[in-house]
Amino acid sequence: MTGTADVSTYDVVVIGGGPVGENAAEYAIKGSSRTAAIVEHELVGGECSYWACMPSKGLLGPGAALAAASGLPGARERLTQPTPDVDAVLGWRDTITHQRDDSSQVEWASGARIDVIRGHGRIVGEREVEVSHRRIVAREAVVVATGSTASVPPIPGLREARPWTSRDATNMLDVPGRMVVLGGGVVACEAATWLLDLGVRDLTMVIRGDRLLPKAEPFVGEQVAAGLVRRGVDIRFGAQISAVERPDVADTGYGRIHGGAARVTVDEGGGSSVLEVDEILVAAGRAPATSDLGLDVLGVTDSGPLRVDDHMTVPGHRWLYAVGDVNGRVALTHMGKYQGRVAGDVIAARAQGRPLDGARFTASADRDAIPQVVFTRPEMASVGRTEAQAREDGVDVVIAEADIAVAGSYLVSPDYAGHAKLVIDRSRDVLVGATFVGADTAELVHSATVAVVGEVRIDRLWHAVPSYPTVSEVWLRLLEQLH
Repeated sequence: MTGTADVSTYDVVVIGGGPVGENAAEYAIKGSSRTAAIVEHELVGGECSYWACMPSKGLLGPGAALAAASGLPGARERLTQPTPDVDAVLGWRDTITHQRDDSSQVEWASGARIDVIRGHGRIVGEREVEVSHRRIVAREAVVVATGSTASVPPIPGLREARPWTSRDATNMLDVPGRMVVLGGGVVACEAATWLLDLGVRDLTMVIRGDRLLPKAEPFVGEQVAAGLVRRGVDIRFGAQISAVERPDVADTGYGRIHGGAARVTVDEGGGSSVLEVDEILVAAGRAPATSDLGLDVLGVTDSGPLRVDDHMTVPGHRWLYAVGDVNGRVALTHMGKYQGRVAGDVIAARAQGRPLDGARFTASADRDAIPQVVFTRPEMASVGRTEAQAREDGVDVVIAEADIAVAGSYLVSPDYAGHAKLVIDRSRDVLVGATFVGADTAELVHSATVAVVGEVRIDRLWHAVPSYPTVSEVWLRLLEQLH
């Protein structure tokens, strides 16, 4: 860094200190004398570390472990309680998030030669960022990695009732007895799972559509819904909240119950009903965090995602990059980190005057090779396109589909229930999509990801022999249909 007290200069300035921004900064300067700074107005480590991926999986893990043990003879007899210890689970969550102390992340940044600048960053000109009254100049690139924020629909009385968003649910300190969850996507389904584990006794899900996890294969939503219903969840499809009343609302801080009971009016099937609940969780999507970034000075809209090309560059501004949720391509941390690596490599190559003619300088996996795991019970793991998406893209598809009923799954649980599906491009004889539902399927998806990205022909996959006895034996059952 060079500069005066009010103006500092770096080679790369990243606005947003989550894992996506960290990756971009690290890859842009690694192995060089280039300098980088991360501007962060909250915690270094971002949403994933403190309010999303990490705490949510911490909350889900103990319940999943107990469920796995209860399915195995010899283990279930040793269980004294079928549900997790609430205080211990919340303590484990706090260990994972370091009590929202980001000092270890700041230490990592320092070790990677990345300066951390606290405050809200705004672009004020070409390669210029303002933080409070400090001007930061970038020689090579400015990277926007500000993520996304939870959306609250404009329902009368909803915002005034101070409903929970995902941040409250992952950092919960109080366990409401009665809850309504608005939404049927990943956040809603995972949160419903751990809320039940931690003692919510009356949980209703309100879904505008006709299934959970609507972007996945239809059987995914069916099996996840069945699992929740077995645990007592009231799922209302084709329904919407039309009004909320909460006269005794209180700003008690996130993770706390926000005042007295709320009356929630739910419209469905031509009629309506009123639910009285202790808390409302809004899990109705997220919006790219592009407002108040100063994008208007560049003639770029500050509403909606910040569009980029496959080098992660904002068209018309060769020095400006956007990675992660903020660019609207895919809202998954691991894919945002992938974009951060691409952007960092592109920045480094451009700084050295090298051509961008290698595959690593172009993002492609965040279109048709996106892996995802939903940590519900049962789990869902998928990569690539669903059958419907492939057909919409004009692919002549071949389908291989089977229940997961192999020796390995029986050894996980005699009552194991799961399903798997492969989507194959007939003309190229390669896998373009795979979906698995069932316990331990999260560990199946990377093999499918390699096959999709590598465009491995089915006749070669036949020679990828699954280990015995594992759940991955289902690969053989699926490939046998194509043999």
